[in-house]
Amino acid sequence: MGAVQKTALVLVIIGAVNWGLVGFFGFDLVAAIFGGQEAILSRIVYAVVGLAGLYSISILFTEKSFEKSPQTQNN
Repeated sequence: MGAVQKTALVLVIIGAVNWGLVGFFGFDLVAAIFGGQEAILSRIVYAVVGLAGLYSISILFTEKSFEKSPQTQNN
């Protein structure tokens, strides 16, 4: 997995954790850290996480994602 894919994965995880907090507790961590949902920094974080999510869709369709790991291959 390359650096861009790892970065996208980390950003998607951050987004998932934030949405989990919103869903379970009604607490938006990004908004709390960066000054509310309408603050420019919050909007930038939301946009970058959204772009990472869109990029992560392409990871699903890369050939490497369907290869077997060395532990599961029969030699």
